Amino acid sequence: MKEKKVMCFGTFDLLHLGHINLLKQAKKHGNYLIVIIARDVNIVGKHKIVHTEDDRLELIKNINLVDKAVLGDKKDKLKPILKIKPNVICLGYDQEIDEIKLKEILAKQNFFPKIIRLKPFREKKHKSSLIKKKFEN
Repeated sequence: MKEKKVMCFGTFDLLHLGHINLLKQAKKHGNYLIVIIARDVNIVGKHKIVHTEDDRLELIKNINLVDKAVLGDKKDKLKPILKIKPNVICLGYDQEIDEIKLKEILAKQNFFPKIIRLKPFREKKHKSSLIKKKFEN
């Protein structure tokens, strides 16, 4: 069987069922799942990260759905995509990435993967920012 590489991205801090669902959905689009873990220096937002990038990488590497997990690039977020060249890129429902712009940028590099926006999974309950909020109060 020909290898069909699927790539997804995330911070994966405070691993929860929403993350597992995202990985399951992504894996359905191919037979080799590569997960890119956000670097600590690139994480922006209201909530502080709990686990270091190395800890988050180790957690994801130990999920049997994942065939390969690597840290993203500190400066160029496209670098892992262009290096690995997945057949499919899966985006989380809440990732702030415009699929059309991403396709245009990759097309300029003569690379044309399928880009899929995954569905949410109980987003009112299984979302890292909501879980962290419970502990911040």
